[in-house]
Amino acid sequence: MNLRTKITLSIALAALVAACSPGEPAANKTDAGEVNLYTARHYDTDQAVYARFTEQTGIRVNLIEGNADQLIARMTSEGDASPADLFVTADAGALWRAQNAGLLQPTTSETLNAAIPANLRDPEGRWFGLNRRARIVAYDPAKVQPADVDTYEEIASPRFRGRLCVRSADSVYNLSLVGALIEAWGPEKTAEWTRGVVANMARPPEGGDRDQIRAVNAGVCDIALTNSYYYIRMANSEDAADRAVTTKVKLAFPSLDGQGAHVNVSGAGVAAHAPNRANAVRLLEYLASPEAQTQISAGNNEYPANPAVPAPAPTDAWADFTAHPMPVALYGPRQAEAQSLMSAAGWR
Repeated sequence: MNLRTKITLSIALAALVAACSPGEPAANKTDAGEVNLYTARHYDTDQAVYARFTEQTGIRVNLIEGNADQLIARMTSEGDASPADLFVTADAGALWRAQNAGLLQPTTSETLNAAIPANLRDPEGRWFGLNRRARIVAYDPAKVQPADVDTYEEIASPRFRGRLCVRSADSVYNLSLVGALIEAWGPEKTAEWTRGVVANMARPPEGGDRDQIRAVNAGVCDIALTNSYYYIRMANSEDAADRAVTTKVKLAFPSLDGQGAHVNVSGAGVAAHAPNRANAVRLLEYLASPEAQTQISAGNNEYPANPAVPAPAPTDAWADFTAHPMPVALYGPRQAEAQSLMSAAGWR
């Protein structure tokens, strides 16, 4: 989609209410400035969280939307004059791309360091994971037992020849998973795994994660790689057809080397040339708060990154798993090597 600057009506209305309501604190009755949010996340829940932030602080949130690569290109072309204050996107790999392009600056915040575990943020504070998602397996319980997919090795094993659905190799979710496998196993074993994945494909990669889940339901394949929140969202969808899919397709949480399921993050970092840096840090700290973490988890079905915040309903029904402790900051630097291994295996 084309990039567009969008200040949502709900956020503008929240700012008006914050400025005019006689019951609000004095700080909310004045213009507390703004924060320009370059975001690759396009969820109503996120916008409601920004509106709540405006209600509490009086700080206007201006949304500039696009996908991660578009926003990175835009920030790069804008250079020192970029109005970007905070960059928000899904996947640690995408956050690393912005970091590697010199578009994010370190943030020192005791609030953020206390709320977000070290393995879910950049060691230098250039970005912080705010919401977790697991990359796991959807399976047909009529054909597959949970023990058959309890490790990531099993996904590529000969037992699943012609039985796997997966999206393309250029999906950042897959790049980060393969990057994590390289970190855990080294390139030789990971190359063997990618060859096994290609040999097991029931069809050429196509569509997104929900398409893989639907393909399992349709009998196209017996297992599929997916992010957890897509399945949870389908299970609680207003669409009866999607809900029906999840009554027949189940989730398994494979373990990587016995240490738990591969997890990734959505997150944010303060832009390198942020004109409203203090407001950007304030919004970032709010996004790590229990209030915002709970609201986003309940609405978007990701898991809170803040370990003090339990997953709310309906996400809590799929929250009883062990997450691998690998630092998510390791995924991005492995992307080029991951892409090379996947291409060599024929994963398109």
